Formats: sequence, C-alpha cells, structure tokens
Amino acid sequence: MIEIARGDELGEVYRRRITEVLVHGFADDFEYFSKDPKTLTDAFEHMLLLERFHVALVDGEPAAIASVTEGNQECFAPDWREFRRVLGLWHGSFSYFIVRNQFLGAYDGARHGLAEVGFVTTAPHCQGKGVATALMMEILHLPYQEFVLRDIKDSNSAALALYRKLGFREMRTRRVRFARLAGFSAYVSMHFEPAE
Repeated sequence: MIEIARGDELGEVYRRRITEVLVHGFADDFEYFSKDPKTLTDAFEHMLLLERFHVALVDGEPAAIASVTEGNQECFAPDWREFRRVLGLWHGSFSYFIVRNQFLGAYDGARHGLAEVGFVTTAPHCQGKGVATALMMEILHLPYQEFVLRDIKDSNSAALALYRKLGFREMRTRRVRFARLAGFSAYVSMHFEPAE
C-alpha cells in the first residue's frame, strides 16, 4: 500500500531515508560532489527543508519524493560548514557554492498560486510500480492554480511519459551546450492547470 505524507509530518527520523532516495535518484547529476551514495547523503541530508518534500511510502519506507514550492520558497537550506565537514575544506566550499547557484533561486515565472514541482524521483527498487504516479496525483490535488516542472532531461523518457499521462504539457525546450556528453540534448519544462 502506498501512503503519501509531507516530510515534516514524518519527522526528523525520516530525514536520512528521504535524502537517500534523492541521492540515488539524482546520482548522475550529483556525481561532481561525490560518487559515493553514503558521502552524498552525509553532505546533503542537513539541507532538506522537510516541509517542502512530499514522500510516497511503501511499507513505511520512503519510495518516491518530490519537492513542492511556491513563489520564492526554497526546498534546500545548505550550510557551508556541513559541506566542508563532509567533503573537506576546498571541495566542500566549492560544492556549497555550486548548490547555492544551481539549486536555489525562484523560478522566473514564480507567483502565488503556481507550484513548482521538483526533484521527483523513485527509489530503484520501487520503479515501475506506480509509486511516482500516486505521489504526483496526490500533489496535483494540492490547492494551486498551476503546476510547473522545469528542466527535465529530454532523455528521461519515463518521467516525460508519466507527466504527459497526468496531463502536463510542454511549455519550453531549452538546448544545453555540451549536454550530449551527459547523454541528453535539451531540458524540457512542462505545466499543468487543474480543471476548475
């Protein structure tokens, strides 16, 4: 059975397990910071704002996550001391700088009533079992006028298919220089407007 809860409702005891789902889902994107999942989890777990993460639980364990923010809300609050403690003085300092520049900052079109959904991922052992679908369907019932998903790699066909199935429509494709080296060619952004 799949249950959906917000991270802060689950509490601090779930923080590390939620972070592990994030780290495994975005391992390729987080490779610069570390290739070791434990090190990534150690470095990132402090910065998750649990109230911004929605979690799908299977048998009481986090199986899929997604952040939901509105306006200028953030889903991360990185602390340079934690990055330096886990990753070392220089690598930790530079990693903190990258996180601040790449993961923080409101969407250009951010406004009240528009929710940005991000960092959607499913734990490897739960993929293909409808967990992400259940999570996204629950999120789409939140009281927002519009939802956006930004910067989905065009090579992520499973995610794009799921979002299209849920009613998201493409609003922009952004070509990325040298992206082919990382196995994709463009970022796709999508939006969804619930029926009145």
